[in-house]
Amino acid sequence: MNKFLTLAFALSFSLGAVAQNPVIRDQYTADPTARVFGGRVYLYPSHDIFPPQGQRQDWFCMADYHVFSSENLTDWTDHGVIVSQEQVPWGKADGYSMWAPDCVEKQGRYYFYFPNGPKSGRGFAIGVAVADRPEGPFTLEPEPIRGVSGIDPCALVDRDGKAYIYWSGMGIRGAQLKDNMKELAGELREITPPHREGQPQMPKMLVGGEEMKGLPEGFKEGPFAFRRGDWYYLTFPWVRKEKGTETLAYAMSRSPLGPWDFKGLIMQEHTNGCWTNHHSLVEYRGEWFLFYHHNDYSPRDDKRRSVCIDRVSFNTDGTIREVTPTLRGVGVSKATARIEPDRYSAVSGPSVTVAFNDTANTFMGWHATLPQKGSWVRYDKVDFSGLTDGYLVINVKADANTLLSVREKNNKGKVIAHVDVTVEGQQGQFRRDNRGKWMSLTAPMTYHPKGVTDIVITCDGKPVSIDWLQFKQRPTYFTPVAANAAPSQPDERGFIRRWQLREPIPQNIRSNTIFTNTWLREFFADELSKLNPKKGKWYSLESENYNMKLFRFAEKYGRQAYGNLFWCQTVIDCPEDIEGVRLAAGSNGASMWWLNDEEVLLLEGDRRMVEDDGVSSRLKLKKGRNILRCAVVNGPGLSDFCVRFLDESGKELRNFVVL
Repeated sequence: MNKFLTLAFALSFSLGAVAQNPVIRDQYTADPTARVFGGRVYLYPSHDIFPPQGQRQDWFCMADYHVFSSENLTDWTDHGVIVSQEQVPWGKADGYSMWAPDCVEKQGRYYFYFPNGPKSGRGFAIGVAVADRPEGPFTLEPEPIRGVSGIDPCALVDRDGKAYIYWSGMGIRGAQLKDNMKELAGELREITPPHREGQPQMPKMLVGGEEMKGLPEGFKEGPFAFRRGDWYYLTFPWVRKEKGTETLAYAMSRSPLGPWDFKGLIMQEHTNGCWTNHHSLVEYRGEWFLFYHHNDYSPRDDKRRSVCIDRVSFNTDGTIREVTPTLRGVGVSKATARIEPDRYSAVSGPSVTVAFNDTANTFMGWHATLPQKGSWVRYDKVDFSGLTDGYLVINVKADANTLLSVREKNNKGKVIAHVDVTVEGQQGQFRRDNRGKWMSLTAPMTYHPKGVTDIVITCDGKPVSIDWLQFKQRPTYFTPVAANAAPSQPDERGFIRRWQLREPIPQNIRSNTIFTNTWLREFFADELSKLNPKKGKWYSLESENYNMKLFRFAEKYGRQAYGNLFWCQTVIDCPEDIEGVRLAAGSNGASMWWLNDEEVLLLEGDRRMVEDDGVSSRLKLKKGRNILRCAVVNGPGLSDFCVRFLDESGKELRNFVVL
């Protein structure tokens, strides 16, 4: 088994290949509105930050808006800031109140709606910015929408081209928009806002639209309206009196402005007590998705949230089936991207735990701990397409030796890779001081799944913690040679690339300093006497490089990469006798070379592979077939070799073929 150990570097998150909740992993995001434009999902969230000095430290703080997009709900692109508070001509440049936004398209233009505190007066207003592309650049209107006083705008463009806007202010309100998408249709009314106890009475204001009827009693905000079939849906965060934190609830109507028939919940209150939730629902490629937020990265601070996604479905009568939040989220994870088992789809039981890698920097993510033999985590929808010669890299921590397996579909499924987490140390590969530290280990894949499947990581021994795993495509170091393959020629520099390699023979060699002339001759003579071409498995391979990477050969076929004896041979076919040639070889590790069963070269000591490191005396390549054989031995190092023949003038020899 391959047991490379490398240092575990600190994780760094990018937006690429994130198919797990939360989906945006380098900043706080909340109040997500998702829209589909041009076959791509665009995400318009608010942007939580930590309050600067002078701002209320225990409250929401938002200064700008980013837009993100994805084609597969897995790989998200951050298009950067589209609007910031200091750019808003009518808003407070230091209000830090740019709460939930929305963006819709009409006749090829994109209208971005957002709340902000006005420069004068109290409360909130709703502004508009317009662009020719969903990611901007956006041009801000000089004034907010008259008659809209509140937060959390949402727009709905109906099939007949009419547009509506909804917002939270004195209840949830709605109104039709004019064709310019910047003004309310209908008359505005002057009202006196409700008086809040302990606050001065607000002056009279112009208000448009109407309060949405038929909604339940209790605190409501964040309306999101959409149409599905002939039904209109008005969805909103709602606080049930007996709970005190927000659910996601909804009502249905046959009209875009109601009256509404309250139906119930889309999502229950967050189990950890996070006060808010805010959401949108979108259909994409035949499926419906719920975008919402949770304080995953700030479990002790529910004013810093992160966007999550889960699937949502409907009953035959149009009602929405309640959604249970998941860690796994949606989308397909590429096997070649980092997969985080702590964002699991299922676990063997409550004894499997998840904890932050770094409590001081939660964006470093989490790890899962499998506490005992038989415990497991399942991670659904991993795409192995195109992975033809892969190996596993897995970042783990263990206090003692243990075993774990990555399996397909379930905890009894086919073994994709088997990992021996050896902490005690052997042959210099591991050190005792790795006990309890993160280690990146590699292991060969014993089975390559096809297409998209689920994977399960099982603990087969003592407790182990898992940070991430990743399958990597091995470079094409070798091409198998068929029995009836045409002869090969030396490459343009004369190096011989076609060889038969016997499966490596493990050696317990702790130091290469023993590779003296005397030791090597005794060792090779003994091993040669035991060599039986009919025993052990041999592989006919053509190297992609001028040097034969023996450690890659061992790794590919599931053996330890070093601490091995390698037997190698090839057949050279000459059109005529060639006199006075010299064998020029280099090897990482000690090596001995035979031509037609006669020893011609010995490379002793602890060596690195260097071209023409050793050169034989003058030799004769006879007409017809010549057998060239070598043995390479190494202890802690990684073995490879290169070899060619030189003529009398020292020029590479190429007038022969390799069978």
